[in-house]
Amino acid sequence: MQHKAHSPGFLAIVNDAKSRVQEVNIEQYQQMADQDHILIDTREDNEWQAGHAKGAIHLSKGVIERDVENVIPDKSKTLVLYCGGGFRSAMAADNLQKMGYQKAISLDGGWRAWNEAGLPTEKL
Repeated sequence: MQHKAHSPGFLAIVNDAKSRVQEVNIEQYQQMADQDHILIDTREDNEWQAGHAKGAIHLSKGVIERDVENVIPDKSKTLVLYCGGGFRSAMAADNLQKMGYQKAISLDGGWRAWNEAGLPTEKL
């Protein structure tokens, strides 16, 4: 699968966010999957509708900061965020930490890694 080429400015803000957030790879996620957590898809609506991780909730990067406190008021919950590859989810996790969420984790590799691992998916 071809990876999208990202601009230097975008990569700079992603790397800045990644310097502050916890990331797990797909193997680490599978080890923690039975622990109490909320899996959040931060991709756009069209990406979500085309298929997403089974059991995930959808709070896209565009609205997560606006809506998360209404959807998940408990800021001590473990949140595992994913996107296509782990860049948007890292930025979202960084912002959630700034909002007081103590365990906002980004899934490195995102949707791509989820599918490569053969984990369960669903469509609307």
